[in-house]
Amino acid sequence: MILSNPEASEGFGVRLADLVVPGDVVTLSGPLGAGKTSIARGLLAALGLEGEAPSPSFAIVQPYAPPEVRLPVQHVDLYRIESPDEIGELGLDEAAGDSVLLVEWPERAPGWWPEALALTLEMLPDGTRRLTADVPAGWKDRWQQI
Repeated sequence: MILSNPEASEGFGVRLADLVVPGDVVTLSGPLGAGKTSIARGLLAALGLEGEAPSPSFAIVQPYAPPEVRLPVQHVDLYRIESPDEIGELGLDEAAGDSVLLVEWPERAPGWWPEALALTLEMLPDGTRRLTADVPAGWKDRWQQI
């Protein structure tokens, strides 16, 4: 899928918001500036968040809960994680069952979310972004609706 600009990336996040349920993990990979946070912002806005969602780069985990959003969401940015061992200290295992986990930079924690909907963004020479997805079994039917 080609995303022509940041608005298209946010629009993809809006469509994704209609499909996520608590317990889902969506990983977002790609270089800096590829649009990972734009997708997350679109999803959070569609779930009811008013205003722009900040990037969780410094907080690492930015939680959102009703009534702020219609589903609990943990927006995670692993860019500053130096070792996968640090992931256990974030409490994401407890949150995973009743929240949607949006995980940017999942390659910093290999193997942590094998059943995630794994989205990868690639920056193309013309400024657009190519989005590819590794769609696990639990997402096959829902992915058809994107």
